[in-house]
Amino acid sequence: MNKYFNNTNTLEELRKQYKELLKQHHPDNGGNVSDMQEINSEYDRLFKILKNQHESNKANSNNTNADYNNMKYDFAEDEKLREMLNKIIHFKGIDIELVGAWIWVSGNTYSCKKELKELCFKWASQKKIWYWHSEAFRKKSCKTLSMDDIRSYYGSTNVKNTNKMVLMQV
Repeated sequence: MNKYFNNTNTLEELRKQYKELLKQHHPDNGGNVSDMQEINSEYDRLFKILKNQHESNKANSNNTNADYNNMKYDFAEDEKLREMLNKIIHFKGIDIELVGAWIWVSGNTYSCKKELKELCFKWASQKKIWYWHSEAFRKKSCKTLSMDDIRSYYGSTNVKNTNKMVLMQV
């Protein structure tokens, strides 16, 4: 029986519910560490179950696991995304947006510019916004997309810091 996650049938649903739980239970937002540890433990366990289900379904349909490896999210990449989000979530005056497996930071970023650079965020001069992605991601196209195009293609979740609370809008 799951205490925090309900009706998760796909990795995407699991990740979406994790984001919602993060906004409610993260210690920087008034939650406590033990709840976050339970959430992370439950997330890890459910991820392994969903991954195994996916792999067994692929094996039963005589396909290879190559499709699974090409999915948007995997455990290692998702862990890196969560760690980075935890490092920046307390910065004041910024807006954080998760788009696919990328973190975009806008708003009053001047005060935390040094910290963003130290965390390997890069400045997108045409978009006037900071971004971060893991090293595993490589851009495959030379095409330049607007933020609206990127949001519509990958989906977007806004994380806003207001009075020590994180609000996420999907």
